[in-house]
Amino acid sequence: MNTYGFIGLGLIGGSIARAIRETEEDACIVAYDVNGESLKQAWADGVANVTADAIDERFSSCDYLFLCAPVQKNDSNLLLLKDYLSPDCLLTDVGSVKTDIHNNIHALGLDAQFIGGHPMAGSERVGYVNSKSVLLQNAYYILTPTDSVPREKLDAYRSLVTRLGAIPLVLSCSQHDYVTAAVSHLPHVISASLVNLVRDSDNAEGLMKMIAAGGFKDITRISSSSAAMWQQICLTNTENIENLLDHYIASLKEFRKYLENKDSEKLYETFDGARIYRDSFISASSGPIKKSFVLMVDIADEPGAIAAIATILALNQVSIKNIGITHNREYEGGVLRIEFYDQKSTDQAMTILKGKGYVIYVRD
Repeated sequence: MNTYGFIGLGLIGGSIARAIRETEEDACIVAYDVNGESLKQAWADGVANVTADAIDERFSSCDYLFLCAPVQKNDSNLLLLKDYLSPDCLLTDVGSVKTDIHNNIHALGLDAQFIGGHPMAGSERVGYVNSKSVLLQNAYYILTPTDSVPREKLDAYRSLVTRLGAIPLVLSCSQHDYVTAAVSHLPHVISASLVNLVRDSDNAEGLMKMIAAGGFKDITRISSSSAAMWQQICLTNTENIENLLDHYIASLKEFRKYLENKDSEKLYETFDGARIYRDSFISASSGPIKKSFVLMVDIADEPGAIAAIATILALNQVSIKNIGITHNREYEGGVLRIEFYDQKSTDQAMTILKGKGYVIYVRD
């Protein structure tokens, strides 16, 4: 039986703890968080065996210890933990920036028992109340071992990540910080800037806000994330974000020239190149972005319309993964979105519903 410690039990810490509980029922989980309500709920959920109101000797028996508090708290938490850490304990974190924590670990002489960790999963919602074990499934979980951590500890941690349903990927801390600056940190900067641009450009009646549809909502969803967390990420991965932001600004200036010159060929190349590369994410055989099996269906705005379709598919033994109304039609036809588990079910549903006279749109 392994003992797992959590310093911080928010969205990510809570989700990892839940996943451990589901895959290792006899595990002992010791949790500390400044939010007492989160600890009470973790106890009530059966996730935590021990809830701690301080960082103390209750963490001395841990085989794994996850640092899941906000990154600016790592220094003080590590100082408190140092006296209680077993030499056999594997210490890890879940932060979005790795170089700083590696430097802190080195300064404390803990290199031999540290592997940085970053589950590439999350939500705009925060806190333990929004945690769920499935958050990690099919997500890349980046591991950044120190040079002196034993190979067997890395292998054991990699196996743990796999058991939790995530995809382990080993990188150096510097590689991690550059890659995540491009695919995670810069997008949040762009999203926040776009939201603020619309806010500042809108009229007194809020017309832009009122009609903002699918494209704007898709690209700016991440702006609902924690402002404090992203402030800290920008302050700790500053150089990489600055460098990539410079490249992005240069590309926007280049695009502006295409507009000024009405260069139709360059405009088309820009959009088509982006489409091809983005679609390759979905076509890849591994990774967190999978092809979705979705049909959009036109339905009448009347009681029983959704139930009628669900009944038709159920009678034909077609399983529905998810179903719901979409309230905008900026980029796609149909108002009822139905998601299936595989292509076979999608094709079968399309044939059945078309046979019943429904108008179907396929979403790639």
